[in-house]
Amino acid sequence: MTEEINFIISGAKELMENSIAHLEKQFLNIRAGKASPQMLGSVFVDYYGSPTPLSQVANVNVPDARTLSVTPWEKSMLQPIEKAIMIANLGLNPMNNGENIIINIPALTEERRKELAKQAKSEAEDAKVSIRNVRKDANNDIKKEEKDGTSEDICKIAEDSIQKLTDTYIKKVDEVYAVKEVEIMTV
Repeated sequence: MTEEINFIISGAKELMENSIAHLEKQFLNIRAGKASPQMLGSVFVDYYGSPTPLSQVANVNVPDARTLSVTPWEKSMLQPIEKAIMIANLGLNPMNNGENIIINIPALTEERRKELAKQAKSEAEDAKVSIRNVRKDANNDIKKEEKDGTSEDICKIAEDSIQKLTDTYIKKVDEVYAVKEVEIMTV
């Protein structure tokens, strides 16, 4: 195969890999009833006038499976952190004890579990769409190479390679989703 075709295939593989990585990152934000520091990953605190990720102004620990403990590096940050957690709309209720912020993670109801499973499925579908878009772009690039003189046989082989990559990564999305769904639905 030509260098251009190999470049197209390796670029497509890298983009599909990125889709899986993005999906896994999105799944970290979907809580499954167990406490995890990543649950507060989307929280930004007003730190002297600029929005700063919580992880840069405080230490987040998991003392047990249902509790998060947020210890700010500066005592003056207790109120802004508490406010930021409320604003983040994560369905969590922070309690300030003067030293740190304790967050009890409520057990998920069956209805909430189903909502989270639906949200996870939606994220998985977005990842599949992303992978299919990569396939479409790669096939368009291969067609351009064919117009520019690359042999039809080489282009056909390249398109088959792109399809195999697509099938592999779609299957990976399904596997990642299946694991997350079990995690969400397990009481």
